[in-house]
Amino acid sequence: MPAIITDQFRILNAETFVKSFVGIGTTGNNNFYTFLAHPDPQFTGVANYGTINWNTTPPDPRDSFQQESVYWDSMLFLKKVQQSDVTRVIPRIDWKAGTTYEMYRASYDGDDLSPISGSTTLYGSNFYVMNSEFRVYVCINNGANPNSNGEKSLYEPKFIDEQTPQAAGDDGYLWKYMFTISPSDIVKFATAKYIPLPKTWGDNTTAIIKSAAVPGKLETIVIKNFGNNYAVDGNNDKTISDISIDGDGTGALCEVGLNGGKISSVSVTNGGSGYTWARLRFVKNRSGTVETGGGQGTGSVTAGSGAEFEVIIPPPGGHGADVYKELGGYRVMVYSKYENNVDDKADYITDNSFSRVGIVRNPLRYDSTELLNSTTATALGALKLTGVGVSEAIFTNNTKITQTVGLGQTAVAHVASWDKNTSVLKYYQPVGYSTLSAYSYDLHEFISSDESSATIEGGSISNALKTDVDFSSDAITVNNKVVNLGQSFTGGVAPPDVKKYSGEIIYIDNRAAITRSDSQKEEVKIVVEF
Repeated sequence: MPAIITDQFRILNAETFVKSFVGIGTTGNNNFYTFLAHPDPQFTGVANYGTINWNTTPPDPRDSFQQESVYWDSMLFLKKVQQSDVTRVIPRIDWKAGTTYEMYRASYDGDDLSPISGSTTLYGSNFYVMNSEFRVYVCINNGANPNSNGEKSLYEPKFIDEQTPQAAGDDGYLWKYMFTISPSDIVKFATAKYIPLPKTWGDNTTAIIKSAAVPGKLETIVIKNFGNNYAVDGNNDKTISDISIDGDGTGALCEVGLNGGKISSVSVTNGGSGYTWARLRFVKNRSGTVETGGGQGTGSVTAGSGAEFEVIIPPPGGHGADVYKELGGYRVMVYSKYENNVDDKADYITDNSFSRVGIVRNPLRYDSTELLNSTTATALGALKLTGVGVSEAIFTNNTKITQTVGLGQTAVAHVASWDKNTSVLKYYQPVGYSTLSAYSYDLHEFISSDESSATIEGGSISNALKTDVDFSSDAITVNNKVVNLGQSFTGGVAPPDVKKYSGEIIYIDNRAAITRSDSQKEEVKIVVEF
């Protein structure tokens, strides 16, 4: 049988995802981390790692348990996502003079396309705008008439009326003010493609707008046919008000203007309430209020035929009741900022590249069943080296290092970073090395050893550098200054902070390689669409 997953289900999923960051959703308490990964993506020396044209044509991520393991093997470091780092977003539509915007309609679907963009859904049409002051408005009426699907917008909406739609000028547009994006949300979440929705609808910044919403309140009517030979009390250039609107709600009234026997204007004067269907019948003997020489009196339609109208039905709850339903909040942006400040830099590396960004849910601490809960974490192993010439040694990023760890057993990895001041080398181990006979078809861990057979090879000094078996700490003194290493060493070897292959990787984005530097900051803005 035919079936669909509705946009409202997508909006509900986005809401659940946002709430899961604070443990409110059905998923319970969660820790989400973004991560940077995959240095040297053009390396093809082992299976399941890079491609020669990665930087010009990054490959599409793959979704499988096997690939999830591969994603872990090139992970560099992680940052925890805080509740304030997550919000729902919508496509950015800037107001621009001379643009024809679509108006809100509840009826857009496969049989009733939006007239300007041809969208099969409301949320695919350009029915809202953000102005130059980061205020967001819904287009209630775009001046559409029998001769036009909409006029060009000439006047930028700038007003703040939290209850009633207003016109910005005489271009035929009617706008509903929704909200103003806060400066902090602009910095975090506004991009060239997306703008953020308020994190909580109905808080102290939007309470009046939400409380002013009336379920089924009508706001506008569109003329579909001007009709002919109309007259009110025999006058074909007259205006009549208090014309009732038929439908399943109550109380709605409108005003209709005539010019030369044709309908020239129509506007809602009382929106009423409770409408999910409505119709305006402007027919002979329809009565209302007219201006008379002595003030106002009762008048009626005395002639005319052919006029047609479309009464626009508001969203559930009325305009302003639920910004996420009204504007289509089924996308979520996750924000992370990687900066080399004193608190975070120990877990990060610089002077190397990354070509993958991802999100992992509920990773575990290394060698533990407890959830990782630190603000930052490293996914790299580390070695504290010692030996003759160690302070002059050179280890080039992304080159291979090895250590004999047993009879016929060799640990192999790639250099992620080398700090000659602390003599700490951080490394990652592409899983593809386990497919090679040279490494016994296995992937071994590096060990703490001062045996001559267990030297660390691959740098500029051979047969001399070993793990510092006497070093067991998470800090070292360099030039009378204590340097936090970010990892706890035992016998010169430190495991990563996070347990590999734990949690669930829920998002992957492959991109051209970006090289990090000490002065560089990365702002990661991930949009998850439901």
